[in-house]
Amino acid sequence: MGILDKHKFLERNATLLLVCSFAVVSIGGIVEIAPLFYLQNTIEKVEGMRPYSPLELAGRDVYIREGCYVCHSQMIRPMRDEVERYGHYSLAAESMYDHPFQWGSKRTGPDLARVGGRYSDEWHVDHLSDPQSVVPESVMPKYAFLADVQIDGRYIQDSLKTHRIVGVPYTDAMIENAEADFTVQVQPFGNWDDMVARYPKAQVRNFDGRPGISEMDALIAYLQMLGTLVDFSTFTPDASR
Repeated sequence: MGILDKHKFLERNATLLLVCSFAVVSIGGIVEIAPLFYLQNTIEKVEGMRPYSPLELAGRDVYIREGCYVCHSQMIRPMRDEVERYGHYSLAAESMYDHPFQWGSKRTGPDLARVGGRYSDEWHVDHLSDPQSVVPESVMPKYAFLADVQIDGRYIQDSLKTHRIVGVPYTDAMIENAEADFTVQVQPFGNWDDMVARYPKAQVRNFDGRPGISEMDALIAYLQMLGTLVDFSTFTPDASR
């Protein structure tokens, strides 16, 4: 029986075709899924990486809710034009605590992987409130309302617990102090040394310059830490990976 005859026989035998199709799909599925069980082995551990602080995590939720990822990626490709414009290429470890990650595939606006510290808080407030006042050719919508939406962090502890379930290494101390850490990062009237000890390089200040803690504060706190955790002046890639 030739190949064509075997193919015709297979097509005309519904049960055999179903079994063969299932076998092919199963093999393909195993090939795609099995490597995920060893995913941690492919992520190079990098000094400086830590989970988001409660305020940064709240800001990231605002970032995702408002669809910022639709126009802004957070993945600098290892190509000369990318690196010269945005900075060091992105590392897998920089997204290890992101659920979901913000790599993106389209850039209506610039990549934000290294935006932390590039602009002042005041610039971010002006840009988010009225983008065209800062960048006349911008097509970005206005987000001035974020400054008027106050948040108190009452649910931030639950958010940390949820992220721990999916693998983010929040400790019991981080969860226990989540609401206090959330507040002190914007209103550093108490002892904020403990918060910074839990979240090294966390920036402590009133980000939007207004009383209270707003979604604008949280979003700017998140933006200002992007790309600031890893010291690329001393970073050396692991050649074994």
